[in-house]
Formats: sequence, structure tokens, C-alpha cells
Amino acid sequence: MTDLEERLEAIEDRLAAMETREARAPKGLVGAWREVFPPQVRAHMRAARKEQLLAARAFIDHWIDRMEARPADDLPRRESIELE
Repeated sequence: MTDLEERLEAIEDRLAAMETREARAPKGLVGAWREVFPPQVRAHMRAARKEQLLAARAFIDHWIDRMEARPADDLPRRESIELE
């Protein structure tokens, strides 16, 4: 084997080792999240986030319905008050 082939093989081995380490390493905040919380906990937290979003949607829908039910000419009007 020539020196160039040996060096190329060594580089490929190092690259494979780096890729293996990267695959196991956490990826940013999401990776850290997965390292800290077990899958069952993450599933409960995801369900809780979904419920919060559904509650926000229900709140917004309620106020949209109230606005749509109110006639447009029934809106409060501005009033000028003159001071002496």
C-alpha cells in the first residue's frame, strides 16, 4: 500500500468516527431536550402544548363569533367632548 492510500484510509476512518459521534451527539436544544426527558414525558408535554393551543383557539373563536354576531352599526362611536 502506498503512503497516499494509507493516508486516505486513515482519513476515511477518522471521518467515519466523526460521523458516528455526530449521530450520537444531541443536536442543539432539541437534542438536549431528548437527552433530558424520556419519551413518555415528552409525549405528555406535547399533549399539554396541544391543549394550550386548542384553548387559545377556542378563546379567539369565541371573540370572533361575538364580533360577527354584533351588527356593524351597533359599534361604539367616538364622541367629542369640548372642555371650557
